Amino acid sequence: MSALTAAQAMTTGALAAVPDCHVSTVPVSDGGDGLTEVMQVGLGGQRLETTVAGPRRKPVRAPFCLIAARRLAVVEMATASGLALLAKAQYDPMRTTTYGTGELIRAAIDHGARRIIVGIGGSATCEGGIGMAAALGFRFLDRDGVAVDPVGESLSRIAAIDRDNVDPRLSGVSISVACDVVNPLTGSNGASQVYAPQKGATPAQVRQLDDGLANLARVIHHDLGIDIAHLAGAGAAGGLGGGLHAFLGGELKAGIDLVLDAVDFSERIRGTDLVMTAEGRIDAQTRFNKAPAGVARYAKAAGLPCVALCGSIGSGVECLHDIGIEAIFSICDGPLSLEMAMRDASALLSRCSTQVVRSFVAGRSRR
Repeated sequence: MSALTAAQAMTTGALAAVPDCHVSTVPVSDGGDGLTEVMQVGLGGQRLETTVAGPRRKPVRAPFCLIAARRLAVVEMATASGLALLAKAQYDPMRTTTYGTGELIRAAIDHGARRIIVGIGGSATCEGGIGMAAALGFRFLDRDGVAVDPVGESLSRIAAIDRDNVDPRLSGVSISVACDVVNPLTGSNGASQVYAPQKGATPAQVRQLDDGLANLARVIHHDLGIDIAHLAGAGAAGGLGGGLHAFLGGELKAGIDLVLDAVDFSERIRGTDLVMTAEGRIDAQTRFNKAPAGVARYAKAAGLPCVALCGSIGSGVECLHDIGIEAIFSICDGPLSLEMAMRDASALLSRCSTQVVRSFVAGRSRR
């Protein structure tokens, strides 16, 4: 389900328990799939579309959100350079590019945006953002001064960065990067070794990509004076996190915090009695700035109880109680196949929400 669909299902469930209660529906995202829709709903933005190069250069229609009054745009790299745009046979981080993400950023600037939030979850790429940068006028040259194709397999050949034709409007644009991981660019926890296998890389290609990203970091440090080799989050989205920082001055932030601040979440929950949040699977990893963790932190700061609902509960969830998640419930009401759980997710989430609210009301009435 999208964040909006999930929020609506929880609303239906809450109203089934207490028909006269007031429910404030605030879809959120940690920067991955659905960020554009969430920000459009949360800020009353306008959805615009443009044609860009997909991860394997096939043209795709990609949306972005424009909040004209704020001169703010929200761009979601997954809609231009995401793995979901490819059939599994097309997975190949040696050949995929973020060029379309750069085109989306350019389209946002064309429409007057001076602040851009870029969500970088769900990428099909591992090329350090050179495709994105190439779409905005950067050129990456080999030792002979010839521009390389901005894809993963070219990383090791980059010897210099040409900025002569960079879009001059970039100097007046601030970039915030919604990032939900802190992986470095290279090494055992880096972009290629952790994520490239999921995108179709063989073990040999993983090593080549890791060496290539290390080479890119050296060239960036030499030519731009920026060190992304040790930047937390630089490895996000196949190194796009590092590329956005190096080429566009992007500030990497926890995606959920960017979203919650943008939709004024603290104000939205003021005066409420209960906060409910949801995720497909909740486990110990949820605490690392996943959406429910961010929601819970804000609820705890406001002195409000927060309950999380999910499809499956993993191990180590006890640590989540310390950050503000009071209780966790699986929406599955019996043994279910994954197919059945996904098919009926909205109804299951709604029914579980009803029981959560009924339990909350019962607890309060007995104080």
